[in-house]
Amino acid sequence: MKNTVMSAIAAASILLASATPVFAHSGHPTEQEALQSLSASDLRALLTGQLGEHVLLAFSATGAALGGRDAQFKAAAAQLDNNSIDISKSIGAVYGQGAQDAFLPLWRKHIGFVVDYTTALGAGDKAKSDKAVNDLVQYSEDFGAFLASANPNLPKATVAGLVKSHILGLKSAIDAQAAKDPVAAYAALREAYAHMDMIAKPLAAGIAMQFMDKFAGRAEDPAANLRAALTQGLKEHTYLAALATGAALGGRDAEFKAAAGALDGNSVDLSKAIGSVYGAGAGDAFLPLWRKHIGFVVDYTTGLATKDKAKSDKAVADLIGYTQDFGAFLSGASPALPQATVADLVKTHILGLKAVIDAQAAGDVTTVYSELRGAYAHMGMIADPLSAAISAQFADKFGARPVMGLPVTGGSSADATLPIIVVAAAIISILTMGGVALKRVAIRKK
Repeated sequence: MKNTVMSAIAAASILLASATPVFAHSGHPTEQEALQSLSASDLRALLTGQLGEHVLLAFSATGAALGGRDAQFKAAAAQLDNNSIDISKSIGAVYGQGAQDAFLPLWRKHIGFVVDYTTALGAGDKAKSDKAVNDLVQYSEDFGAFLASANPNLPKATVAGLVKSHILGLKSAIDAQAAKDPVAAYAALREAYAHMDMIAKPLAAGIAMQFMDKFAGRAEDPAANLRAALTQGLKEHTYLAALATGAALGGRDAEFKAAAGALDGNSVDLSKAIGSVYGAGAGDAFLPLWRKHIGFVVDYTTGLATKDKAKSDKAVADLIGYTQDFGAFLSGASPALPQATVADLVKTHILGLKAVIDAQAAGDVTTVYSELRGAYAHMGMIADPLSAAISAQFADKFGARPVMGLPVTGGSSADATLPIIVVAAAIISILTMGGVALKRVAIRKK
């Protein structure tokens, strides 16, 4: 529970910091300032992203360790620890420095057990792996007691059960990694990642109940459910895309195909989310639109892998050109969406993911993970206003939420913000980078 609040604040600060290329801020809020502005839905969305990132970074670290990629393991592990620190700071912002100081070593403890388990699998040491599993199961009880002591709305048994499911889900993914079964590994990863909202939801609700004067609204209403689903789907896309391109550029063909398959599954899920609001026809129309742009990304990654600068330059030009075309498309569909603004939003996300791929191609794993965390956090800047706009548009279904907006590039102050329903869909289409076309291209270094 404590980690719920912390995650929220930490995620908020990350979101703001990563958004500066498009979103102008006079300064970043302090943790306390960010906390005061959160609703129960904000808290859940931030926890969903923060806890989900924990799973994705852990999976990336264990995969690198079992694959003998030491530099990548160290970079992923470092960012996993930064994720832990972010959570601890958020806890401290709510419960005080003492709680922060107590939480961090406790949270790190279960990561240490995961490392023990992974190391044992790699060494074929069954006694050590069995002990690590026992340690992790016991840890779930300890953590349940820790959170229950801080919040009476979070029963120890409930928290322990949720944490145990998280541990066992991650264990399944690691087992598949050790067995060199990437298809099973990515299937388990997606399940483990999805489970984190099942933790974030009751945690956010429990905290909101404990601090009713600080967190308005509910963490479990239809609008909050929609927002969490979009947050989870959009953020998951970013890591799956990076895992796919990283495997492709690293010549790990089987992993590349598995990651691309998982990425396409994410694309299908996103299209279903759109279809659940606008109807099956809309979902069916969006899916091929998202997949259509995959070729440009494939061309760019292939150009980097083969050191074909002309090819990669053309791919960048194609992607930038596409932002204008898609901006015109959306502006034509809705006069409230200025073409230049939509194009700038799409361009920003393309360049953010491009930075990750560039670092992968350069073998700079430290930059890969720092850029990836920023790109992941930034997706909340899409999910939040997208869900708010949908909730306002279909208030009878979701209940009205304030419609968040995005800054317009240029124009009068009267045009300072705009709804982002379709903008988000556009950005998703650019970012999706998985799917059928990506699966068809096996990228290998010369």
